[in-house]
Amino acid sequence: MKSAIKDSPVLTVCRVALLWAAGITVLFPLAWVALASVKSPQQLNEPFLLRFTPTFEAWRTVLSSDILAAAGRSAIVGLTTVGVSVVVGSLGAYAIARYRAGGTATRFGMLAAQVLPPAVLVFPFLSMAYALRLNDTLIPVIFAHLSFVLPVVTWFLIGFFEAVPRSLEEQAQVDGFTRWQAFRLVVLPQVLPGIGAAAIFGFTLSWNDLFYGLILAPGEAAILPVAIAGFNTFRGVQIGSMSAAILIAVIPVVIASFFIQRKLVQGISGGAVKF
Repeated sequence: MKSAIKDSPVLTVCRVALLWAAGITVLFPLAWVALASVKSPQQLNEPFLLRFTPTFEAWRTVLSSDILAAAGRSAIVGLTTVGVSVVVGSLGAYAIARYRAGGTATRFGMLAAQVLPPAVLVFPFLSMAYALRLNDTLIPVIFAHLSFVLPVVTWFLIGFFEAVPRSLEEQAQVDGFTRWQAFRLVVLPQVLPGIGAAAIFGFTLSWNDLFYGLILAPGEAAILPVAIAGFNTFRGVQIGSMSAAILIAVIPVVIASFFIQRKLVQGISGGAVKF
């Protein structure tokens, strides 16, 4: 009976329909932006125009602007943030997974930055940046990104460390390894796929952030999302140029998401409290 329900043609059609609906929902905005990036300003006035001669004027405008430099700054911020988050988060996740450090409150407390509105945290960062004369630099942006990337990476890795059998460490210590050597040479290699997925996920969070970058570095040190927002000028939105810049920002994220999709659910659910 269960097998008949499972193989029912109606359910199969429903599943296929839902998959198509989800695919269209995700891909339609990307396709729309891609088309807008190769339309002329006159063609952009006809949003449903599908047959036209492509023009790459918007791409030339974007590539000759500060977008690539802003992308480089975003990469610096993202890589620095992820580097610190992976090192500190790995140690924190191991302590929580093995020794239950801080108990249940620690697991949920580390995600407080995700619950608080960014406006609550940005002004302390801005005040410190002005006090240290670091305003409009990447340093306060990196620290701001650490406030939400580091907790997520730590949460992400807890489940992976919990999945490593404790007996592996005990056997390594019997063989003469110190606790640090057992962690570095035995446990860490077991969770490298999870660390890689956490790093890509954390980089994506940093790469996509607009709010902190807009407040802390709106000028010469503007990161990519802030530079994209700059195409909304007093003369109106430069839709073609903004669309091309959006594609430059989206493509790395899409590629990264493809590689971590399987580990993503495992990492997010693995940090939950197990009873």
